[in-house]
Amino acid sequence: MFKKSTWYSERMQREATLARWGFNGQPVLVFPTAGGDAEEIERFLLIRALEPLIAAGRIKVYSCDSTAGHAMMVQEGTPGHRMWLLNQFHQYVRHEVVPAIRMDCNSEDIGVWTTGASIGAFHAVAVLCRWPNVFHRALGMSGTWNILRFFGTEEFSEDYFVASPLQFVPTLAGVHLDELRKRFVLLASGAGRAEDMGESWAMARALGAQGVPNRVDPWGEDWHHDWPTWRNMLPKYLDEWTS
Repeated sequence: MFKKSTWYSERMQREATLARWGFNGQPVLVFPTAGGDAEEIERFLLIRALEPLIAAGRIKVYSCDSTAGHAMMVQEGTPGHRMWLLNQFHQYVRHEVVPAIRMDCNSEDIGVWTTGASIGAFHAVAVLCRWPNVFHRALGMSGTWNILRFFGTEEFSEDYFVASPLQFVPTLAGVHLDELRKRFVLLASGAGRAEDMGESWAMARALGAQGVPNRVDPWGEDWHHDWPTWRNMLPKYLDEWTS
């Protein structure tokens, strides 16, 4: 049921890992938190929470290293370098991870669902908005959407612009926007310790202004920015989506 693949990504200029749990069902790509790796979701028992859906063949779960998030956390290189890596990380997901998932699913065109918590939520929504012809549904949990503060600058490059949905979604038009309007984004967040519902509402407004279907689910003050929250959120929504 578990499989792990590692290869050298020319786009990111470093080794990258993709992990998989499951044997059949809808492919779901889970982005780790800021500095997490591909197996973070197993260590923090998210895979255990998803086990009934995995065992029933309703979902296949994939996860990759949070390369761009790790670079932000350790302040790798200059802000410009980290913005370049953010864009390259998304390009790697689109052009390396997606083909690997489709090969594993024996399908050349299967749509991928994305999810993640905190900065993982940022990536989940960003790649769907960038490539709605590939990613068909996104769940952002406890999302951190305005990530410029992690770069230590108030100025951003073209690499950051094309990777940040708060920046590029308002500029979308034509065929790209038409395709994005066929997709759905769910933004779920608690209101407890270290949570900021304002971030989710800001992302929802940017999507809604462009006619992109989305919903914000507030979970209340008893739910904190932590794994117990996400272990409750993700099985609930994936169960609903695959029923």
